[in-house]
Amino acid sequence: MKTQTPEQLIQKKCLPCEGGVDPYPLDAAQQQLQQLAGWTLTHDGQRIRKEWKVKNFMAGLEFFNRCAEIAERDGHHPDLHIEGYRNVTVELWTHAIGGLSENDFILAAKIDQLPIELQG
Repeated sequence: MKTQTPEQLIQKKCLPCEGGVDPYPLDAAQQQLQQLAGWTLTHDGQRIRKEWKVKNFMAGLEFFNRCAEIAERDGHHPDLHIEGYRNVTVELWTHAIGGLSENDFILAAKIDQLPIELQG
């Protein structure tokens, strides 16, 4: 699994995954994450996660709507969390394989391109 730049990842489209493929090995996931600022491994390397503190509750919802549009377009859906009215988190993994696939890194790179109103 070759490490890709964010620019390379955003040019790709998520591919349907019905299982039957191996998840990214931990070392490959760690190398790929070095290309994606702010994303961290969670759940023993089976998921990636990024957190933001947004300006207000509505800014968080607007960001999640943008995430949802990309997710629907690519057919790969993140878990979206909002806590304390302005702490937003996106978590990605490929459910069908119980771990990380290239799709997760593609979607992470695309989410990083979205506008977001951060707390000032």
